[in-house]
Amino acid sequence: MTGPVIRPRRLRDTPAMRRLVAETRLHPAELVLPMFVREGVDEPVPIASMPGVVQHTLDSLKPALAEAAEVGIGGVMLFGIPETKDAVGSCATDPDGILNAATRVAVAEVGDALVVQTDLCLDEFTDHGHCGVLDARGGVDNDATLERYREMALVQAEAGSQLLGLSGMMDGQVAAVRDALDSAGRTDVALLAYAAKYASAFYGPFREAVQSSLQGDRRSYQLDSGNRREGLREVELDIAEGADIVMVKPAMSYLDVLADTAAMSEVPVWAYQISGEYAMIVAAAQNGWIDRDAAMLESVLGIRRAGADAVLTYFAVDLARSLR
Repeated sequence: MTGPVIRPRRLRDTPAMRRLVAETRLHPAELVLPMFVREGVDEPVPIASMPGVVQHTLDSLKPALAEAAEVGIGGVMLFGIPETKDAVGSCATDPDGILNAATRVAVAEVGDALVVQTDLCLDEFTDHGHCGVLDARGGVDNDATLERYREMALVQAEAGSQLLGLSGMMDGQVAAVRDALDSAGRTDVALLAYAAKYASAFYGPFREAVQSSLQGDRRSYQLDSGNRREGLREVELDIAEGADIVMVKPAMSYLDVLADTAAMSEVPVWAYQISGEYAMIVAAAQNGWIDRDAAMLESVLGIRRAGADAVLTYFAVDLARSLR
């Protein structure tokens, strides 16, 4: 007597069957849209290296927010681009600075429908382009930077941000910001720690998007791309310091780190499909080499399959529409 003939293809035979047995699914609520808001412009400015993405004005931000809410994504992450930068990123803690002004607009427009999130980092605001304050030797001063982060957290919370994205990779940043918020009675504001953020070649288009003035690199504080265990150690530290959510960034080249994090984390795990990942897909599609929509879906589905509970992606609105 022979055993049964195993035919796994039976479960792939029709679209309805494939849909029924799918192991991983996408929902618009699991998507977060990064958005750029620029001071001193009268109309949206296209970002050449990110086709389809723009630097918004405060006015153009409003309909874009309404569209994001209408398709049902989970939230928006705001980045501000000031007209004037200085060594300490003064605009970041100006209540009327571009990021804080944009936050108030977003909360007023869609605060009941979307989680309004803000990037808490200095790189968009400093004239040297680093994520922190520099010391006399030109290196990033970790503890002086934490003081600026504490100030930023309070201003962003006052502007209405519901979730602060700590993306600077300074030691102790989660503990410092949590203490500042709690001491001010702002225990309601959640913290997203960019816990495993790697120094990557795929950030290039983002630096155009925020008009970064960085000279050199950020390898003294972002993780080395070869280090898997170190990523997990950073995640553990941020959870211990009180992070409400932890993130792996970039997503594409670090799915192993993402899977490791998802396997051990007691808090939600997110991932960021960064500018270079987006730009490669769009550019290849524009050249007719791949199907844009199919690659968009497959790439984000892969990030979810690796363990991300939510994904920051510039495809968020288009992807949400396709999932309807």
